[in-house]
Amino acid sequence: MNCRPLEKYDPKAFEDEIYTKWLKNNVFLPDNSLFEKFSMVAPPPNVTGVLHMGHALNFVLQDILVRYKRMKRHNTLWLFGTDHAGIATQAVFERHLKKIGKSKDDFEREELVQEIFKLKDRHRGIIVNQINKLGASYDHSRERFTLDESLCKAVNKVFKDLYFKGLIYRGEYLVNLDPGSGSVVSDEEIEYKEVDGKLYFVKYFIDNSSFIEVATTRPETMFGDTAIAVNPNDERYKSLVGKEVTIPLTTKKIKIIADFYVDSAFGTGALKVTPAHDPNDFEISKRHNISKVNILTQDGKLNKNVPLQYQGLSVKDARFKIETELMEKGFLQDVKKHRQQVGHCYRSGEVIEPYLSTQWFVRMKPLADKALKALQNGELKFYPKKWENTYKHWLSNIRDWCISRQLVWGHRIPVWYNVDTSELIVSDTDPSLDEKNMGKRFVQDPDVLDTWFSSWLWPFSSLGWPNVDVDFKNYYPTNTLITAYDIIFFWVARMVMAGLEFTGQVPFKDVYITPLLRDKQGKKMSKSLGNGIDPLDIINGYGSDSLRFTLSFLSVQGQDLNIDAKDFMFGAKFANKVFNASKFILLNLKNREILNDLKFNDIDKWLLTSLNSTILGVESSFANYKYNEASKFVYEFFWNDFCDWYIEISKIDLNNENIDIQNMAISKLLFFLKKALLILHPFIPFVTEKIYSEFSEKEDILALNEYPNFDITNNFQEEFESFKVLKTFIIAIRTLKSEFNIPASVEIDVALKFDADFKYEAYFKANESIAKRMINFKNIFYNENCDGMLGVAAVGFEIYADVKSLIDKTKELIRLEKQLEKYKMLNISVSKKLENKNFLMNAPKEIVESEKLKFVEFSSLINKINNYIINLKNL
Repeated sequence: MNCRPLEKYDPKAFEDEIYTKWLKNNVFLPDNSLFEKFSMVAPPPNVTGVLHMGHALNFVLQDILVRYKRMKRHNTLWLFGTDHAGIATQAVFERHLKKIGKSKDDFEREELVQEIFKLKDRHRGIIVNQINKLGASYDHSRERFTLDESLCKAVNKVFKDLYFKGLIYRGEYLVNLDPGSGSVVSDEEIEYKEVDGKLYFVKYFIDNSSFIEVATTRPETMFGDTAIAVNPNDERYKSLVGKEVTIPLTTKKIKIIADFYVDSAFGTGALKVTPAHDPNDFEISKRHNISKVNILTQDGKLNKNVPLQYQGLSVKDARFKIETELMEKGFLQDVKKHRQQVGHCYRSGEVIEPYLSTQWFVRMKPLADKALKALQNGELKFYPKKWENTYKHWLSNIRDWCISRQLVWGHRIPVWYNVDTSELIVSDTDPSLDEKNMGKRFVQDPDVLDTWFSSWLWPFSSLGWPNVDVDFKNYYPTNTLITAYDIIFFWVARMVMAGLEFTGQVPFKDVYITPLLRDKQGKKMSKSLGNGIDPLDIINGYGSDSLRFTLSFLSVQGQDLNIDAKDFMFGAKFANKVFNASKFILLNLKNREILNDLKFNDIDKWLLTSLNSTILGVESSFANYKYNEASKFVYEFFWNDFCDWYIEISKIDLNNENIDIQNMAISKLLFFLKKALLILHPFIPFVTEKIYSEFSEKEDILALNEYPNFDITNNFQEEFESFKVLKTFIIAIRTLKSEFNIPASVEIDVALKFDADFKYEAYFKANESIAKRMINFKNIFYNENCDGMLGVAAVGFEIYADVKSLIDKTKELIRLEKQLEKYKMLNISVSKKLENKNFLMNAPKEIVESEKLKFVEFSSLINKINNYIINLKNL
C-alpha cells in the first residue's frame, strides 16, 4: 500500500481546510436515525466581542465532549449563537459614532436600531470565525441570535405570562445607574473595587452659632438630603431630634430624626439621609415618610434639583467644586483620607450611582423556590459539587430583578401607555390597531429588557419555543451545560427558573463549571490587568490542537488553572508527536501489503488491553467531567504505550527479511494507529483528521467514525501483566545507564535472578529479543552468579548490570552520597510541614497534596540511592 507522504507538522497548512471539509460534509449536523440523544447549548458570546482565553477554554471543553458523544453514536446537537449584549453593543456603537463626529441623538430610534444591526452584522463574523478556529463543531445551520424574530416572540410571551401571573410589576425603587450607558444595571453586574477617597466632615447649621457635623463620602448628594438621622440612644444628639438644619450652600431646611439604623461610632454619628441616592437611606425614608429628591440626570449629571451653578456638572466635577465652596464658606470642618469599596459597572467600568427611578421588576422568590427544589430533588447536578453552594446562596437570598434598561438596543418592553389616560396595556403590537381601541393613541414604553431576560430562555427559545416543534421535542431538555462560575446566578440559576416555569422541566441535568483562569502568579486573568493570553496568538503559533490539548490536560476539576503562553508548548509537542509517529507508519506502508487477517502476539495483546483500559478510563472521566483525566489516559496510551514501546518493538519485525512478517507488522501498526486516532480525535481533531485522510477513502471522515468501545474479548490480563514485568526490567537498566552517565548505545552484560515462585521466567526468555532491542545488551544471564555486577531489586526478581569497567567507583560513591544527603534534607523539610497541624488545616488542599507527593518521591529516591551505594560498595 502506498499513500501520500506527510511533510512536517504545520497546522497552518491544513486546519482551515479540515474545518471546511467538515462543514461541506455536514459533520456537525445531528443524526435523527440514532436512538440516544445528546444536546447542549453554548453560552452565547457577545456579538461584538472578541475571543479571549475564557471563551477558548469553555468552547474547547464543550467541543471535546460534543465530538466524543457524536462518535459514541449519540444523536448530537450542539447549538450555538450570539448575544445582542444590550449595554456592551450600544457602547461599541456609540464609540464608533464618536469617532465619526456623531452621536446617538442624530438618529431617530428605529434608524438607530437599524444602524446597530448593521454593526452587529459586521462584528458577528469576527467572533464566530474565531470560535470556528478552535474547531467548534456546533450545528451552523441552527445558529441563533438573541434578537432573532423567533426568540423575540419567546421573550414577549414570557413577559406577558409573568405579568398576567402577577410576577412582573412596575414600581419606583432605588436602582443602579451606569452613567456611561445611561441605563440601570442589576446588582449582579456590579464589581466592587477598593479605591482611595475622602471622608468630608460638613457643618449643617441649626442657627447662626450652632451646627451638627455630618461625615460623608459624597458631598455632591447633599442637595438630595431630606433629613439628618441620629441614633435615638446617642446622648450627644437627643436634644436635637426634631430641630431643623439648613443644607449647606442652600436655604433649604430639613429635620433631624432618630433611627436605630445609624451607627453612632462611624464618622460623627450623624447621618445625612439622601433617599434617592442611597439604598439604606431609601429604607429610612419609608420608615419616616420623608420625601425623596433625585439630583441626577440619567447620564449621571446634576439636574435641576440642585443650585444653578452645579447643574449639568458630572459627579466628579461637582464634588470638586462643592468641596472648594464648602471650604471657602466655612462649612467644611475636616477632610480625611478614606479607603472604601466603590461599585463599578462590570461592562463599562463606570462608577455606579444609586438612582431613584420607576422600573420594571420580576418577583423572583416564587421562581427561586422551584429552582432550589430541583437541586434538592437531584434533577440538577453541579460538577464540581462545591458550586451547588453558590447556586443555593443566590436563590436563598434572591431579590426582585430589575429588568428594564434605558437603551434602544434590545428587546423593547411590550407595554403601551394611553397618551390621554396613562392606561397601561401589555401587548406585542400597538393596541390602537385593535378595533376596540379605535381613536385611542398609545405610545410604547421606551425601555428595553435586560440582556439576561432573553438569555435565561436560551435552552428552549433557541429550540423554537413557544412552538413545540421537532427540535424542541427531540433536544429539550438538554443534557449538559458548560459555563463559568461567575454567571451561576446571572445565567445558570435563571435558566433553571425559566425552564421550570415555562416548560415544567430543568433545562439541563448537569452543570460543569470550568476552572478559573489565572496567570502564573495566581492572579485572575483580566483585560484590566493585561495578563491575559490571546488564544489566536497560540493558534497562529502552535495550532488549534496544541491549544485544545493543553487546556484539556490542565483542566483539573475544582482547581484554578494557572497558565502562561509557554505551557502551550506541551500541547504542541504532543500534536507533533502524533504527527511524526503517524508519518513513520505511513512511510513504512510503501511497497507493503495491508492484511485484514491480523494475528496478535503477546505484545499486541498487551497493547489491546492497554487500549481497552484507556477507552474505559476516558468513558468514566467524561461521565464525571474530568477532562484532565481523560486527556491523561489518551496521552499516556499514545506517547508511552504506542510510541515509546509498541512502535519501537515493531521495528524488529519491520526490519525482518521476511516480507510476510513485515506486512503483518505494518498492518498491525496501521490497525492500532487508526484506533489511536479515534480515541484522540475529540481532543486534537485537526491533526487526527489530517492523518486519517492520508490513508483512508476520500469520503471516509474520522469525525463520523465510531469511538472504540470497551471490548471484553480484548482484555488479556495475563499478557498485560507479563509485559509489565518485562518493562520493569528494561526501565531499570535504562535508568541505571542514565544514572551513571553510560550512553544508551554502549552494550553491557545484564543478568536476572528469579524468585522461586516467579512465573514470568519463560516469558522473559521468549521475548529476549525485545529487551535486547530496547536496552542494547551484549549478553543476558539467568539465575547465575552476579558478583561484580550492580543490582536493582524488583518484585519477584533481581536485575543486574555489569558496569564496573564503565564507571569510577570512588567518584560515583561521592556523587551518590551528596545526592542522598540532599534528598534526606528535602524529605526532612517536607516531613515537618506534614507534621504541622496548622499547615494541614490552613494550606490549600492542592498544596498539601503536592507536599505529600514530594514526600513519596523523595522517599523513593532515597531508597534507590541507598541501594546503589550498597551495591557499589560491594563491587
